[in-house]
Amino acid sequence: MAGNPEKAIDPIHQFHINDIISLNIAGIDFSFTNAALFMVVTVAVAALFLLLSTNRRGLVPSRMQLLAEMSYEFVASTLRGAAGNDGMRFFPLVFSLFMFVFVANLLGLVPYFYTVTSQIIVTFALAMLVIGTVTVYGFFKHGFGFLKLFVPSGVPAGVIPLVSAIEVISFLSRPVSLSVRLFANMLAGHITLKVFAGFVVMLTASASALGIGAAIMPLALTVALTALEFLVAFLQAYVFTVLTCMYLADALHPSH
Repeated sequence: MAGNPEKAIDPIHQFHINDIISLNIAGIDFSFTNAALFMVVTVAVAALFLLLSTNRRGLVPSRMQLLAEMSYEFVASTLRGAAGNDGMRFFPLVFSLFMFVFVANLLGLVPYFYTVTSQIIVTFALAMLVIGTVTVYGFFKHGFGFLKLFVPSGVPAGVIPLVSAIEVISFLSRPVSLSVRLFANMLAGHITLKVFAGFVVMLTASASALGIGAAIMPLALTVALTALEFLVAFLQAYVFTVLTCMYLADALHPSH
């Protein structure tokens, strides 16, 4: 990036998907990209953290063990609160999603790293995994009784068709809203950071006292936004987890 000033300042360049290993089989692109690399890195970092933090469990927990236990309790309490004790059968799925989104968000804040959650195809795949699980398990456990989800109790018979149509549209829009919320927040945050950081580079490049003095404000904003992005990284993982738990509750209790 140092050899190309436009790339260094362009806020969109950080989201480009580039092939690391080009591979085309029968006209289908199986190339290994930078996005795929950082998805592998995300899984590896999350798995390594959990293995190291639980390898030597003690009565007095270490800092890593404490973080791992807090993560476990956070997801478990969220799932129980939304879906009851029956919801714990989905704990491995929910915990895996939380760790993946949270670690991916944090890795995206490291300079020159790739933010996989800024790609709509990644967040949409995660959302479809959730909605697919809700649908399959709902029909598996309740059969056609799962369709009670679209007929709220206590609704007058005359407005059931209208209410049911609204409920169906709401259900079908869940993967869109779940994926776009995460994607849009990560994309917007990183673009804003890059824009203000670009201002700092452009102003200091003038090598004048006026330019360096003017760079103080965007530099301060860049530092503040970086701190805010750490908070957003957790909040977006939290929101994704909470909504996932709420949707899974529908699979367990469709008549509620």
